[in-house]
Order: sequence, then C-alpha cells, then structure tokens
Amino acid sequence: MKQYVFIALFTATLTLVLAWAIWRISLKYKLYPGIRERDVHKTPTPRLGGIAMYLGVVAAFAVSAAHPFFSIIWTDPQQPLAILGATSLIVIVGVADDLLDLDWMIKLGAQFLAAGIIAWFGELQIYALPIGGMTVWSGWVSFLLTVFSIVIVMNAVNFIDGLDGLVGGVALIANVIFFAYSYLLVRDTGASTYFTLASFIAAVLIGACVGFLPMNWSPAKLFMGDGGALMLGLLMAVSAIAITGQLDPAIIGDNDAFGRSQLLGAFIPIILPVVIVFLPLLDFGLAVIRRMRAGKSPFAPDRKHLHHRMLDLGHSDRDAVLIFYAWTAIVGLSVLLMYIGTGQDWPGEYLAGVVFGVVGIAACLVVTLLPPTPARSESSAPEHTPQEAS
Repeated sequence: MKQYVFIALFTATLTLVLAWAIWRISLKYKLYPGIRERDVHKTPTPRLGGIAMYLGVVAAFAVSAAHPFFSIIWTDPQQPLAILGATSLIVIVGVADDLLDLDWMIKLGAQFLAAGIIAWFGELQIYALPIGGMTVWSGWVSFLLTVFSIVIVMNAVNFIDGLDGLVGGVALIANVIFFAYSYLLVRDTGASTYFTLASFIAAVLIGACVGFLPMNWSPAKLFMGDGGALMLGLLMAVSAIAITGQLDPAIIGDNDAFGRSQLLGAFIPIILPVVIVFLPLLDFGLAVIRRMRAGKSPFAPDRKHLHHRMLDLGHSDRDAVLIFYAWTAIVGLSVLLMYIGTGQDWPGEYLAGVVFGVVGIAACLVVTLLPPTPARSESSAPEHTPQEAS
C-alpha cells in the first residue's frame, strides 16, 4: 500500500507545482480564449490545466519504470507505451481545442484513434464479462466494444466539466473507490501480488486530481479544459478495462471469497466501474437524446446539463459541486460495501451497503430537489463558472 501512497503523493506534488507554473505562464502570455456566446463565466480563464495533469501522469509512469514494485508494468512495455501514446494524442487534441475551439468531428476522430491505440497496440480489451463464464465471442467484437466504451466514458467525463472543481472532485472520489475495489478484488482472488495496472492508474489519477484541485476550486484560477477532462475519462476507462474486461469469469464464479452472494459477486466487477461514473454517463445520455431530438449534433454545446439545471434550481455553484460529490460517493460506496459483504458468511456488510445507499440516495434527492435558496435565472450564474466544454 505504501508504494501506491508514494506514487499518488508524487503525482499530486508535481501536478500542483506544474499547474501553478502553467497558470502564471498563461496569464503572462494571455494563453486563454475569449468569452464565447455559450460560456457562462465572465472572466477569461486559462484552460491549460490538463497539461499539468498530463505531465504529472507521464512522470508517474516514468518513476514506475525505476521502482521495483511497479516494474512489472514494463516487463512488456507495449501496454504502458500504448497508454502513454493514446493519452498524449488526446491531450494534444484537447489542448488545441481549448485554444482554438476545434470542430467536434476532429475531436471525436481523435478519441476513436486514441481508443484504438489502447485496444489494438496495447491489447487492452474487454475479453470477458465476469458473469457465468461469459466471454466475448469475437476478436472484432471485443475490439469494437472496448473502443466504444472508452470513447463514451471520455465524453461522459468531459460533459460534466461545467463548474469549478466538479470534474476533478468527482474523478478523485471515483478513483479512490475504484482503487479500493481493485485492491480488494486482487486480494480476494488470491493473487501473489497486490499490484495491478488498474490500481496503479487509479493511484496516479488520485494524485493528479489532488494536485490540480487547489488551482481549480471555486473561484478557479485554472481550468483543466478538454485536455484534462478527456485524459481523465480515457485513463478511468482503461483502468476499468484492465481489471474487469480481462478478469477470468471462473475466478469469481468458483472463488469461496465471494461467500453466499455468488450472483452479486459476479455482477459487481461490471456494476462498480459503471457506477463510479454514473452521473457523467447519465448526463451524457440525456445530452445526446436532448440534442438529437432537437435535430442537432450530439456534441453540440448547450447549457442544459445537470449542473446547469441545479444552478437554475437555486443552488450556488459550490453547493452544486458538493452535491455531485455526495452522489458519486454515496452510490460508489454503497456498491463497494455490498461487494465487501459478498465475502462474509452473514449478510451484515451487504445489508449495511444497501441501507447506506438507500438512506444516502434519499438524502441526496432531498438536498438536490429542495435547494435552500430561491431559483435564479441563467443570467445570475456565478462569474467563475467554467465554460461548457461539450
């Protein structure tokens, strides 16, 4: 565990230092776009924070090559190099969009290319679904399922990049929960080492988010932009595929560590990676439906995302962000607790997860739908609310 703590702290420290430096350089050379018609913030703010996060991630991978605990990553360098190559591509295109506002077709093409690099050259694909021994029946099906899954998660994370600290905080909470899950899963399956590529990526992303949030908390000095949000989505999808999509279904179906609830133990490896990005996926789905019904591109920007609706209900920007944090934590922790309960001879931990989830979701619904302040119009949105990226 201490090795994971080290890599997270290293990434966080480097990301924070680089974010501050990029903020100063951006202000000095005016490396920020003007206010666009769809933007709701009124002060031009640099959007290059994704560069700091990217460099922190790259440095963490470099350190892993020299660290004995993580050196197993580089036994076959094809996977880490593919991950770094795809990440570099998506950050370059994202930063170009943050500065030049690229056409959505260019961004989408780059996303598919990056996902293809992961699936084809990195050979990180969804080979199996841990349900009753189910495997993906075709190499091309596995490839396409992997590529579309990565692209969907990338866009889902990017779509919620609309309030100061929102994406960074949600990704931080999601990766903490996913790290705990992947760590426990490896323990329960009786592996000889607690190290996995999924746990490593989650630890690195935890560090990148912790390092960036001080610069992004309301009022934000620096936005992560498309470069940062797309990178987070890409690596979160890759970490989930690295452990869930390649997990032998027989390990879960036959392992006594999952106790009485064999069915739940089989489904959670699929459920939890989806649950931790539940809000981004929900927002993404609603946005696609809304825009296509209006005869627009599913990637045409608008101001009708979930966080915008919360502002219009009367929540302040900070309150809305904290409520998103609560939703992510409640839903993710509930499933994690239920997973922990599957390894017990009595249902106490499982029931604790169910009760925690029901009570927590009920509380979140009340807070979300009954804000403490009167509803306000769009024109009164906070000055520092970031641009709608997608």
